[in-house]
Amino acid sequence: MTLPRGLPNDRRALIAIDLGAESCRVSLLRWKDGGPQIELVHRHANMPVSLRGELCWNLKQITEQLDLGLRKAAEIATEGVRSIAVDGWAVDYVRLNTQGEAITDPFCYRDERTIGAQAEVFQRIAADRIRALTGVEMSRINTLYQLFADEAELQDKPWLNLPEFILHRLGGRRVAEYTMATHTQLVDAEKRAWCSEIFAAAGLMETAAPSIVMPGTVVGHALDGAALIAPACHDTASAIASIPDDADDWAYLSSGTWSLVGTLLNEPLNGEEVRAADFTNLGAAGGRICFHKNVNGMWLLRQCMLAWEGEIDWTIPELIEAAEHLPPPSYVLNVDEPDLLLPGEMPSRINRQLQQRGLQTLDPGAAAAPKMVNLIMHSLAARYREILGSVAQLTGKTLRKIYIVGGGSCNTLLNRLTASATGLEVRCGAVERSTVGNFAVRLAALENQIADRTAVAYWAQQLLTTD
Repeated sequence: MTLPRGLPNDRRALIAIDLGAESCRVSLLRWKDGGPQIELVHRHANMPVSLRGELCWNLKQITEQLDLGLRKAAEIATEGVRSIAVDGWAVDYVRLNTQGEAITDPFCYRDERTIGAQAEVFQRIAADRIRALTGVEMSRINTLYQLFADEAELQDKPWLNLPEFILHRLGGRRVAEYTMATHTQLVDAEKRAWCSEIFAAAGLMETAAPSIVMPGTVVGHALDGAALIAPACHDTASAIASIPDDADDWAYLSSGTWSLVGTLLNEPLNGEEVRAADFTNLGAAGGRICFHKNVNGMWLLRQCMLAWEGEIDWTIPELIEAAEHLPPPSYVLNVDEPDLLLPGEMPSRINRQLQQRGLQTLDPGAAAAPKMVNLIMHSLAARYREILGSVAQLTGKTLRKIYIVGGGSCNTLLNRLTASATGLEVRCGAVERSTVGNFAVRLAALENQIADRTAVAYWAQQLLTTD
């Protein structure tokens, strides 16, 4: 394949929508002054809300804000818009009525309804069997358990994960992009298709599932003629697609609400050791596999910030700076303890774990916040070291560097602690790497007619050079 040089022949703008659990963004890629320029056009805060005692996403607010962002982008891009693509967080979905509209606000993956649902699914089909078929770690937040938990009257209703729902709402056909589909724990890892055995065993309607497409697929056109494209719809897969490194000696850390720690593989790795360690195999751009573990990430800090709200007006940079000057703690947290995955009263939850382990608790108040932050940062770095040791052992790779993508790439304390704990060279880049990957996958598909790893890496490098 011959890669293009310079600018594309079609220099209309590209729009990227990034759905985040803390903020949603609309960005614009334009070709100016001899190169690509990415501009953040609109951002709005996002968080789950309690409705009828259930944790949900405010879909009306999300779509209204995205519409506003799209209008702003279209007004700026006087040269016209060539394509629109959407990436976002995984596992959550929207049930549709016969008109293709959302029936209700989608559940947030942190809602506790899946605790019982997962246990019931395991009574129908063994957890070991699900794991062997899918290669995906056994997390109760996976779409499989969420779909099972839905009311009986919803079970035959079609559904879409959130990024694909936004594309559908803009005029695209109903699809499940492969990187996003793998997060459902309903995809056969070897066949890379829906797993009929799991659908049947769980009593789920396979006819309600959308057709699976690969990253870079055109799924329709908006009213103004812009192509609607499914990029690597999972935001982590998009962020990793933005890493233009052809070597095989690197790991990645997608650092945000969650920390995803792992490496890229050509094929799923799902032997007994991998299953025992509960690593996951998820779709990546270019037909590759994201092999990693999920770690509770900046969620811990964000939840602490909410608990301290109104006491002292710390900003996150101020807290990180204050924590930089503290000595290392004498112990670390188990950051992945189930209680720490739940919302509310995070300092108290942390102290409860320490108390149960016979360790000294910390002052939960905002005045002593830097000490709590220091413990969280050291605990995360220690967990990263543990996981990357397992990655090297299971894959046989000799890891020399780690790329940190996502909002956490700006966390200088955590990055320094990660380098020290792992012994790896830490490389950080643009914060909005999922946006860069969103554009890179699309350009590879539009310009090269195929979104393979080489083409995606080429376009990521072009975008990052002028970032």
